[in-house]
Amino acid sequence: MQPTANPPLQPAQACPIGPVVDIVFSRWTTPILWSLNEYGRHRFVELERRITKITPKVLTQRLRQLERDGLVVRTYHPEVPPRVEYEISQLGRSLAPLFATLADWASVHLDKVEDARQDYDVHEFMSS
Repeated sequence: MQPTANPPLQPAQACPIGPVVDIVFSRWTTPILWSLNEYGRHRFVELERRITKITPKVLTQRLRQLERDGLVVRTYHPEVPPRVEYEISQLGRSLAPLFATLADWASVHLDKVEDARQDYDVHEFMSS
């Protein structure tokens, strides 16, 4: 009897945190969630100022996606002029320990990452 090959794994089976990474750690999503978690409710223009280099189009897209995912709450105030505010939801707040852990990791290890990159770049340059 011949051994059977392992069936191919779906991405979520191979890495169960993959879907979370896709939701939370896209280029602009993390700074938006971080800002709303750390500094509270923001209007669109306040977020735009806080997260430099993000375009209004991308900020709008990310906020809509985060609202759809249940991580951000959008509140429309029918005033003149209308006012819209964004805040992190309870579901989004549940990510706070993850953000704190990553911030701690960054403060301890990012210098080591930079050293490793420099060592690698020197080695690659020398072997070229």
